[in-house]
Amino acid sequence: MYSVRKITGYILVGLIIVFTMVAILGIWDVINLEEILTKVLSSLLVIFVASAVVLFVTTVLIKEEQKKNGL
Repeated sequence: MYSVRKITGYILVGLIIVFTMVAILGIWDVINLEEILTKVLSSLLVIFVASAVVLFVTTVLIKEEQKKNGL
């Protein structure tokens, strides 16, 4: 059961990274100098949310399972 949760956690982290990259590429698709601040803030927001989700996934799925097994 531990390996299934760990593999699922890593798959979710990988998917989050891929979706984050796609979102950032979508934000920066066409750079208009008048809207640069909006795009910078949008990119930072996407990175922040993705980081929070990765942190949650690693703490809940990976770290808790290690604590239970005494690793």
